[in-house]
Amino acid sequence: MAYGACAQASCSTMTPELVRYKPEYKAAYQSLSYEWLREYVSVEPEDERILNDPEGVVLRGGGQIFFVLLGGVPVGTVSMIPAGEGVFELAKLAVTARFRGQKLGRLLMERAIAFARERGAKRILLYTNHKLTAALHLYAACGFREIPLGENKYLESDRKMELDLS
Repeated sequence: MAYGACAQASCSTMTPELVRYKPEYKAAYQSLSYEWLREYVSVEPEDERILNDPEGVVLRGGGQIFFVLLGGVPVGTVSMIPAGEGVFELAKLAVTARFRGQKLGRLLMERAIAFARERGAKRILLYTNHKLTAALHLYAACGFREIPLGENKYLESDRKMELDLS
């Protein structure tokens, strides 16, 4: 596992570092995302599309992927996928199980929101599931509000949320 270097308890006392995607982080992006998906929902065709081609799906259109590192090791990630003029989709937010509960997801969320603001976005969308109570709490705490689901590219998503940045 990519996080083996952080198996020692001392990693939990390290200062988290937020960084942008680099090609050498692709395997960590996939591993972190698949770990989360398999634990909570399932891996869908849209997930495979994003995870197999992050450079094309996320980055090429002006999006970004962020990682939180502990001791130089990626332990969490989030994607900002372009979703139309002035809109980003927040997706693939994941923190490896060992480091959950340390507010690393919130750090990633704050960085993702700052990125959207830097790009002049008017809103951020996300798709989620009612079973993900911790994630729903985090989204609400960051200002996201539930909106009608409407068009949905994820099979298991039954909630759509939006953060108005205007």
